[in-house]
Amino acid sequence: MLRRRGLALFATLTLFAVALAGCMPGAGRTWNGPDPVRTIPFKGLGAWWDVWDWSPTFTGGSAPQDLADVDRLAAAGVQTLYIQTATYRHPDDVLDPTLLRSIVRRAHLRNMKVVGWYLPQFLDMEVDIRRMSAITGLGVDGIGIDIEATDNPDVADRTDKLMAEVRFLRALHPDVPMAAIPVTPIIWEQLNRSWWPNFPYRELSRYMDAWMPMAYWSYRRAGSFPEWGDPYLYTAESVTRLRTLTGRPNLPVHPIGGEGTGMTVDDAARMAIAVSDTGAIGGSVYDDRITPQAVYPALGFMRRAQVK
Repeated sequence: MLRRRGLALFATLTLFAVALAGCMPGAGRTWNGPDPVRTIPFKGLGAWWDVWDWSPTFTGGSAPQDLADVDRLAAAGVQTLYIQTATYRHPDDVLDPTLLRSIVRRAHLRNMKVVGWYLPQFLDMEVDIRRMSAITGLGVDGIGIDIEATDNPDVADRTDKLMAEVRFLRALHPDVPMAAIPVTPIIWEQLNRSWWPNFPYRELSRYMDAWMPMAYWSYRRAGSFPEWGDPYLYTAESVTRLRTLTGRPNLPVHPIGGEGTGMTVDDAARMAIAVSDTGAIGGSVYDDRITPQAVYPALGFMRRAQVK
């Protein structure tokens, strides 16, 4: 196992070296931060689907959401659908590709953008890169990298793999909009510093067009640190701290609130006010299936014009 993993890492790094040598579209390009045009898909009001929501293969045919739900989201004012395209819990690099492409087409017909996202484990770089790269072939408008897995217990190695994968993806897909989806820095830098110490905020910000911190205030209400259970405070601090840690005061941030279960109209309104007060580029709640439909009008205040 260790030998196979080492060979895979060597092969991936070799490919990356080739890319830098000039054999891939992004070779030789300088990455200095978010691009205004590539940031567009992450602006405004979003909604989230994971594989439990839409993939019949993953759920054994019981996925609760379908093309009609795309229409519902469009009618509710959602501007971007964030959809999980694969999972490390299943061997396919893309789940149900025919259905997935139909969802993308339906969203585009409803004037919505689609961002495919994936949760890498940072164990096998070849698998992570292959699955994230596969998203670009689905007709989506961007890629989201869910950064939270601790399957690799070696934090330094986990960080190295994250940065190597991001650099490789940028070399391979230089013009594809990409967003980092990290745990809120309130957790990583204050509440649970052992989760991912020395996270490479500044280095990663060179390659990402937007940041989408997971700021789930409901977790705070139900457990420890209830003082962070206020949607306004948790959202605003998540945006502000990311800009400080990356050293980019104008960093495009789209906070993700939630979870949606039990969310009230007041919760949605307080999050929307925080998004406005911090100048965030938009916002969303995880995830659509468990979010009360009654809160969407209040969430609608996070809509933004998706223009440069």
